[in-house]
Amino acid sequence: MSGPVVRPLSPAGGCVVSGIDLNHLDGEDFARIEDALNEHLVVVIRGQKLTPRSFVAFARRFGKPEPHVIDQFHHADDPNILILTNRRDAEGRPLGLADGGTYFHSDYSYLDVPARCTMLHAIEIPGGDAGTTFANQRAAYESLPTETKKQIDPLICRHHYGNRDDLDEKSRTAASPLSADQKARVHWVRHPLVRTHPHTGRKALYAVSGSSFGIEGMEEREGVALLDELKEQATASPLCFTPEYEPGDVVIWDNCSVLHRAPLIASDRPRTLWRITVKEAQPTLSP
Repeated sequence: MSGPVVRPLSPAGGCVVSGIDLNHLDGEDFARIEDALNEHLVVVIRGQKLTPRSFVAFARRFGKPEPHVIDQFHHADDPNILILTNRRDAEGRPLGLADGGTYFHSDYSYLDVPARCTMLHAIEIPGGDAGTTFANQRAAYESLPTETKKQIDPLICRHHYGNRDDLDEKSRTAASPLSADQKARVHWVRHPLVRTHPHTGRKALYAVSGSSFGIEGMEEREGVALLDELKEQATASPLCFTPEYEPGDVVIWDNCSVLHRAPLIASDRPRTLWRITVKEAQPTLSP
């Protein structure tokens, strides 16, 4: 191969990288991918054939992977990989997480040290509307009036595992249900409403949809109303894009700077991906 070629994906963000094999990645080519992620926020790398071992090795170049709290769907070869699939075994038991995050959210925003990036390796894709939808939160913040930025820049949000818009655990648009043991591992955490990117220094709205349940110093209703107002602006269609996935794709996104939501796929359209989430180096706020 002659080296990676980066092509913008949409006016709202994202890029496609071609001409690269992640099994044979030198430092210079990795730097191109990392630069593309920092600039375009979502990177789609076509035509990859990865084993669990090579996928995890690639992820570690971005930082420390963190196994998902839903541990019953960890890959048998490596717990850093979460299996996303709507397939079931012969007895009808799910083989993976079928409806993970079908609402706008940012991964691991319910942890003190949130996700730097998440990556998917597409194993089986039905085509059509089977891709993830992303909303550019850097552009959302930059589009706000100056007075609004002054108002929200110092605010701190309270986060917990869940989707504040849907708390019914039986709903497909709620956060994936946890066992009692898994629920005991998640707690209330704090993050800035506006985050400064640790690698680029650029600001973005952070997790205004999903795990944010309130704002410090505001009554609950007032805080949620502000978050809902920001969410509506931050997920408007001009800020959103949905790459079409193909088997073999590796898709990486910047959790500091985008919201994302998974598609709702019918059970008769098999969809299987491997997912790894890499954490930031440190918490967003000092203890």
